[in-house]
Amino acid sequence: MMKSKRGGGYLFVLPAVLFMVIFIGYPLIYNIILSFQNVDLAILSSGNKSFVGFDNYKQLFSMEVFGISVKNTIVYTLGSVIFQVAIGFFLALFFSMKFRLAPFLRGVMMVAWLIPLTITALLFKFMMGESGGIINELLITWGIDNPVQWLSDPKIALWSVIIANIWVGIPFNMLLLSTGLSSLPDDVYEAASIDGASWLQKLTHITLPLLKPVILVVLMLGFIYTFKVFDLVYVMTGGGPINSTEVLSTVAYRFSFDEFKFSLGAAAANILFLILFVISLIYLKFIKDDEVS
Repeated sequence: MMKSKRGGGYLFVLPAVLFMVIFIGYPLIYNIILSFQNVDLAILSSGNKSFVGFDNYKQLFSMEVFGISVKNTIVYTLGSVIFQVAIGFFLALFFSMKFRLAPFLRGVMMVAWLIPLTITALLFKFMMGESGGIINELLITWGIDNPVQWLSDPKIALWSVIIANIWVGIPFNMLLLSTGLSSLPDDVYEAASIDGASWLQKLTHITLPLLKPVILVVLMLGFIYTFKVFDLVYVMTGGGPINSTEVLSTVAYRFSFDEFKFSLGAAAANILFLILFVISLIYLKFIKDDEVS
């Protein structure tokens, strides 16, 4: 009887396993194999693929654009995640206060996260336009005559994309941190109030220590989600100007679908995957340690 029940359970799991193998496992393995071959558009049509070992990775590491993309990806990820979590945390504190419009305003804040990312990218691209963009128009009304080249200045373009991503990610971080705040025990705060603790003392000595596991999880998830950015950067800047906003995902896309160097693009994608895989293992270890403790 137990065996039949176990066999029935395997049947329910089988569709999910097949989906993972066909749509995730096979493309991943094929991409790894492709990165060790020399495949471009001509070779792909002829089928004469040759094994080149780590030559694609060596070539990738020797390219200036790859180093720029790695640096930009790290700056983009850290800049986005730090501000998203910080602003989301203070908004979570604000909405945890008891006032009538808190649920409504919290729901309105979630609209930014629910809008498709490509739509958000187009909105910010139009708003940051040099001529006619609403941001520059506001700056002109405030007495700043020279329009800021948000997306065409290599020194500013990456931070313009970061600002757009911060706006997208704040509601999600706020929601997760609000959930963590709602689970904190009230009696600890009541005891601190009786002892005369100020709001700042409660924040630094009670809220932050108790919320530390939630904050670390939010940071880890935000890092994983942000590190693999593609659509926001591609729509707003396309990796330009002068590679100033190139990230690992856009480099992999450019090699594969603009220059048709499929093996080089596969190698870039595998490096991105490897970094995220290591971060995911750290995240899983943290979750496991947290459950044990």
